[in-house]
Amino acid sequence: MTNRTTVGIIGGGRMGAAIAQIFASAGHSVLLVEPTEAVRDTIPKRLADIAKARGQDTSVAGHVRVLHEITADLAACTFITEAAPEKLELKQEIFNRLDAVCGPDTILATNTSVIPVTEIGARTRHRGRVVGTHYWNPPYAVRLVEVVETPHTSEKAIASTMTLMREIGQQPVHVKRDVPGFIGNRLQHALKREAIALVQSGVCDAETVDFVIRNSFGARLGIMGTLEQSDLVGLNLTLDIHKVILADLDCSKAPQKLLVDLVAAGKTGATAGEGFRKWTPEERAELQGRLDKALLQKGAAVG
Repeated sequence: MTNRTTVGIIGGGRMGAAIAQIFASAGHSVLLVEPTEAVRDTIPKRLADIAKARGQDTSVAGHVRVLHEITADLAACTFITEAAPEKLELKQEIFNRLDAVCGPDTILATNTSVIPVTEIGARTRHRGRVVGTHYWNPPYAVRLVEVVETPHTSEKAIASTMTLMREIGQQPVHVKRDVPGFIGNRLQHALKREAIALVQSGVCDAETVDFVIRNSFGARLGIMGTLEQSDLVGLNLTLDIHKVILADLDCSKAPQKLLVDLVAAGKTGATAGEGFRKWTPEERAELQGRLDKALLQKGAAVG
């Protein structure tokens, strides 16, 4: 794959537009497909806003051509990423249409967060070119990309994708088995399951859970990973702890009642004004702004 190519992005939402901006800022021509007119109308401004946040020239938006549907124009792409809503049938239909339009050498990638990539590409003719590229939000600040291999993915497709991700300034990791949630979301939601269980069982409230995470092991996670920490303190200590605690950890195989009940009551989180805790619009805006600033600073340091 050359340093300057034409790439396609399917979906012009928050993730799709951000991914398009990353490719465009790296010098690639981008075809961005978004079927909803109201969303399409916002894309130029959002691309400019991302460029401003990154300290880049806003004229980079000129490298992005917006389409309203998948057309034969996408045949010119060497790499296409699907960033549509997290619905399996929709993603499969997108891959079917791309499979018909593009030559067999065009790599087809999906930005799914948890759906097995094998299932998304199950109906395509050329399954060796199907890969997962799970970006994190926002992808221009959180540079990690999980490059997911299916049992059918060719070595060439994985190698080309890993190279391309590095060329555009991302940090790819190779996920060698296609499991739901890949690496990051499996770890994140294992922690989330136990956090909800602690609140549901009355051990503490949600604010306390988050305070403990931020001010204990969470404070060091950006410096060293979980397994590094185990090696540092000694695996014998980790083994002794596991002998005591593992049997008592939550092992729910379905969403917990507390989460189900909150959603059913319309308490879906900060936007609704209440989730695990109550939120004012000012509190939500302050936290989002603080998070965005911190992530941009970290992303700039990585870049």
